[in-house]
Amino acid sequence: MPKLDLAQISRSSGTGYPGKLARVVDGRSWLALGDAGGLTQYGVNLVYLEPGAASSLRHYQMQQDEFAMVTEGELVLIEDDGETLMQPGDCAAWPAGVENGHHLVNRTQSRAAFLVIGTRTPTETVFYSDIDMMVIADDAGDHFTKQDGSPLTADQIGDEHG
Repeated sequence: MPKLDLAQISRSSGTGYPGKLARVVDGRSWLALGDAGGLTQYGVNLVYLEPGAASSLRHYQMQQDEFAMVTEGELVLIEDDGETLMQPGDCAAWPAGVENGHHLVNRTQSRAAFLVIGTRTPTETVFYSDIDMMVIADDAGDHFTKQDGSPLTADQIGDEHG
């Protein structure tokens, strides 16, 4: 396999989070390295977080393993048991099904980055630790609901359009 040229890989940004929940990842972008290399069994992304940005809402996954390694700058890992400072070379792993909500936050004034590797499964269920939300991902897309499966309300997501 030839060396990947990072300069030739398009940077992506955005989120599927509904309403105001999307704001937590403002300043997050990534390079889909696994896709660029033709990988299909697991995903590999180089994620950039601008000052104040978070990697995601705090979550845990039921079907997919996840691994992260900081490559640039300084990030704070926030999990159920507290906070851990993460610097280049520091790693963390979250096995599928372990209920330990996590995310990375950039609290510095400089850009930070981390490599994230995760299983690719045809479906996934993700629970969010700090809000009453889950997402079921399948061939039809991402379906956001309360953790009991009932619909999210406009008040929960801050979407005045319902």
